[in-house]
Amino acid sequence: MSIETALRNYRVAAWITGVGLLVLVLVAMPLKYFFGQPQLVAVVGMMHGFLYMAYIVLTLLLAERCRWKPLDALLILIAGTVPFASFVAERRVTQRVRLGRSPVS
Repeated sequence: MSIETALRNYRVAAWITGVGLLVLVLVAMPLKYFFGQPQLVAVVGMMHGFLYMAYIVLTLLLAERCRWKPLDALLILIAGTVPFASFVAERRVTQRVRLGRSPVS
């Protein structure tokens, strides 16, 4: 797999994970805690968990292809757990990978 293919796959996973997390935090959680409707949290939470696992794998594949330091890869992985952070990380990673630089430092 080329770096460009790994980058494309990572970008898709970052966006899907980010959107899933936003739906979970901004829609499903308020429905559960303010309106007593936990059904959406169960579905979206499980989907986000599976999507985050794909994000982990695709991030690690990109990290391996680009020879990132383990700490750099860890920081990018953590971005998938913070609302809006995956979008910021995706933009930075894309720019840095295309320049042949480390995503963090």
